[in-house]
Amino acid sequence: MKKSKKLKVAIPSLKVGGLEDKVSEVFGRAKAFTIVEVEGNKIGVVKVVENPVLSYSHGVGPIVAKMLIDEGVDAVIAREIGPTVTSILEQHKVSIFKVKGEVTIREALNEFLKQ
Repeated sequence: MKKSKKLKVAIPSLKVGGLEDKVSEVFGRAKAFTIVEVEGNKIGVVKVVENPVLSYSHGVGPIVAKMLIDEGVDAVIAREIGPTVTSILEQHKVSIFKVKGEVTIREALNEFLKQ
């Protein structure tokens, strides 16, 4: 993905702690999503959105994917994403970048920006 243009990137977060928060190991049941505007290698506006469907018993992944698409997200950085959500994001031309292990949002973004 070319990163010279402005992109909106969403990362599932353990809490609502912004860039210093950890990337959640779950996608659809993440406590929040940190949405970051990046341009080139620079981090811009950071917005944290609490997960509105956290208490739902099932079907949260597709709802979260739709929420992120409605936010205008160009890419998602995550530790793990299920096949249904992957399909929905790909259909809407949202790129998926996976990170491994416990990393902060900032560390995950830096890995993404190096690609």
